[in-house]
Amino acid sequence: MMESCAKRSVNVVVLGILFLCQTLFASPVISPERYNLKLLDTAPMLFEFHRLTTTSAKQEFHYPQRDSSWRRDAAYREKDALLKFQSNRTFLATSLVGGIDFRGGKALGDTIWPGIDGGLYLRGYIDSLEFVLDARIYSERHYSKNPQSYDGEYIDLQLEEVNDGLEYVSYARYRGHLSLNMGFARFDVGRDVMHWGPGYYNNLALNQFSLPFNSMSLDLQVGPLTVLTIYGDLRVFKGNSNKGNKAARNLYGHRYELDFGNLVVGMSELQVVHDDNNAWLFVPIIPLFMEKGNYTESSNNGALSFDLNYRLFNKARFYTEFFMDDFQSPIELIKNENIQSKWAWMIGAQVAHDFDWKNHAFEVGTLFEYARVEPYVYTHFKSNTAQMAHLEVPLGNQGGPNSMTIDWLMYSRMDKRWVFGLHQKWFWKGTDTGSSINDPNPLNHAVVKKRFLHGAKMQYSITPILGIEGRYVNFDLEWTLLGDRKVYSRAGFKW
Repeated sequence: MMESCAKRSVNVVVLGILFLCQTLFASPVISPERYNLKLLDTAPMLFEFHRLTTTSAKQEFHYPQRDSSWRRDAAYREKDALLKFQSNRTFLATSLVGGIDFRGGKALGDTIWPGIDGGLYLRGYIDSLEFVLDARIYSERHYSKNPQSYDGEYIDLQLEEVNDGLEYVSYARYRGHLSLNMGFARFDVGRDVMHWGPGYYNNLALNQFSLPFNSMSLDLQVGPLTVLTIYGDLRVFKGNSNKGNKAARNLYGHRYELDFGNLVVGMSELQVVHDDNNAWLFVPIIPLFMEKGNYTESSNNGALSFDLNYRLFNKARFYTEFFMDDFQSPIELIKNENIQSKWAWMIGAQVAHDFDWKNHAFEVGTLFEYARVEPYVYTHFKSNTAQMAHLEVPLGNQGGPNSMTIDWLMYSRMDKRWVFGLHQKWFWKGTDTGSSINDPNPLNHAVVKKRFLHGAKMQYSITPILGIEGRYVNFDLEWTLLGDRKVYSRAGFKW
């Protein structure tokens, strides 16, 4: 009897390890969600947060981050790769990836059908160097006279008069990382979106639903303390034809996290500089909110945020973030009257549970977030200079300045294959000056009174979500039925 119980225990442990290997990202880097370049996962970041909620795994809230288990289990996790090579000190996995999309709706002002993409997905390591690259070429047919970019990055319109009567949109996209692991630190260069803090939809400093940019980072871990420093190369205007993008807009940021097990305390500081770049800001020990005073005020923009995350009984996470763009004094911040009191606040919770029923494994949960962003947050004195934005999209909360958002998501996944969700969103956006990322700040802050959500009307939307995740193919469907109406569907493959 004791021997039988021991064997069962060993089997449970082995199955648990294999289960973990199958559910984590098949990449040396855990990246945020993607508009484009989707792989076989419907909502990978959501289920990464689900894993952190339902297990005792170490909680870290800065993405992209290293998946240290990938290298250990690479041979097993990459068993389906088209081309694979492995030796004592090197590993390479190569896959063909692609798909066909249908996108459209009132929100986009365009219909895209078909949207076809294809490319290569590479990942591997050489000694202490790890790498991953997802690079694809897109060709789309647009039905609008003014074709719109679905993901906010550049597109090239191929006119019919120079293409034998065929008119279409083409472009290329990639995300990638080259990382050196040095034991005490990790140095990374690449292109991706950055997501800091415990929220999912409404992070205030750096948000996964912004746009990717080229960057480098240094990750240091000393006991329970993690120190992450980044440099990012930002663009001022949309598209790639505006000569204003020759002006340099650069991002520097530091994130500090203290891990107390179930409690994680974080602090993020950002500084955006415009035509006043200095690599000194990359040094991890330089406090950006202090160094900011040594720069010309008109050419730099700084912010500071604090966040907390508490995991309860491996069933729930409760979290909050407070973001300060600018303020004159604590009293003025409390009064919250003039435009110099630029702050934002987010609070949220995720409740999650795993269970088996009738030989099926279920992951179910719900996520709720509330965010308030005051007028003039992320803005600067002069338009198109040191705004906290990339390609005219905020780096942080996507509602932008003078907005309020409530998100409620219910989700489930069965057998790591079938994904179901229902996302409801209530959104308010003010119409006063200070509601747009490029609204200039008046010079006389004291006499200008802000009006939060003045002229705002509630916008409600409901979005059913369906995903089917296979070994080689997947299907995604998101259909926003009310409010900001749009539809997104994709059939993709990875081989």
